[in-house]
Amino acid sequence: MSGIYDFSPNSLAGTPQPLADYQGQVLLIVNVASKCGFTPQYAGLQAVYERFQGRGFAVLGFPCNQFGTQEPGSEAEIGEFCSSNYGVSFPMFAKIDVNGDGAHPLYQYLKKAEPGILGTEAIKWNFTKFLVDRDGKVVERFAPTTAPEDLVARIEKLL
Repeated sequence: MSGIYDFSPNSLAGTPQPLADYQGQVLLIVNVASKCGFTPQYAGLQAVYERFQGRGFAVLGFPCNQFGTQEPGSEAEIGEFCSSNYGVSFPMFAKIDVNGDGAHPLYQYLKKAEPGILGTEAIKWNFTKFLVDRDGKVVERFAPTTAPEDLVARIEKLL
């Protein structure tokens, strides 16, 4: 795979969703979980999405159960949880692995494009964030502790 737009992960509905559909937009790609200490960040992600979506910005949520089995539900349960508890309207995708042999190719690409602290590629926990510019270049990686609202200036700069 040569770039972010070459991937077509499955949506929560189970159908392939080409990332090429987001070409020309600034993206915030996040591995998420419903039973994590960082789960309240869904509210911040939704707020940032609502603030900038009209300017060519999208949050893409990728549920992951690899960290403390904090995303045990089905895709339908995940969608219902996000909608009813946080009003999530940004695109959500099917549950994936972000580490190990079964890591989704998108996350293999993201981790190589923007390694973490000291060059480590592994995702350390849920709510790790990748910021992608309008050209599809991964420009920055953020730790789970980075609140979505703390990314507003960086997002505005890319818009």
